[in-house]
Amino acid sequence: MTSLKAIPANDDRAATGRHANQLLAAMPGAVYERISASLEPVSLERGQVLHKAGAEILHLYFPIDALISVTITMRDGRTAETGIVGRREVVGINAFMGGTETTQTEYEVQVPGDALRIGADVLREEFDTDKGMRDVLLKYTQAMLAQLSQNAACSRLHQIEQRYARWLLESRDRIASEDLELTQEFISDMLGVRRAGISEASDRLRKAGIVQTTRGRTRILDSEGLEAASCECYEVLVEEYDRLLGTEGFVTFGG
Repeated sequence: MTSLKAIPANDDRAATGRHANQLLAAMPGAVYERISASLEPVSLERGQVLHKAGAEILHLYFPIDALISVTITMRDGRTAETGIVGRREVVGINAFMGGTETTQTEYEVQVPGDALRIGADVLREEFDTDKGMRDVLLKYTQAMLAQLSQNAACSRLHQIEQRYARWLLESRDRIASEDLELTQEFISDMLGVRRAGISEASDRLRKAGIVQTTRGRTRILDSEGLEAASCECYEVLVEEYDRLLGTEGFVTFGG
């Protein structure tokens, strides 16, 4: 496991972290003031596993521009993504679910970037004693359940190209960048489809002028075109996150 790299306390990324993460922005001001001294800016590296299945959760991570996959690995070694975590979320919510361990899921950094790390015990105490904080985290849990439910329906009902377009949009929103350094092989693994299917979908989007692809990288050229190619699931989840957590104080992508 790659070690974390701390960001100097006087770095601008430490000061703007709250506004760059939707969940932190949704927290009551008094709560944020109490926990701010415990938020440690760190840099996350590609391939870094933040939580392993069955391991005790000691820290939570609020991503700023990193992308983390929530994955499940089957007994035969195949892996599928069940969710993604970025600047709209937090890694380690299991710490508030009546236990201190992850379940069968693993959290792995797919796009490197910055995050704010905090001890699980610090947030657990706020959760137990502050109703405003508890309301925010319960609403976030509802948003994550909506993501998981939508993912399950999407994988059964929508075509590969729609799912691929949606995945690109959600990844873009969570790292606030239209440049995605991800291989088609990785994307096919995360969506649980054949790589040939992702290659065909990518070629169609590229020929339409919606994306530009090079080895290991996809650049979004036409966001409106990509949204049109996506299924309804993208818009549904954006609206649900914003309804539950609000956007006040949160610097949305392009905002």
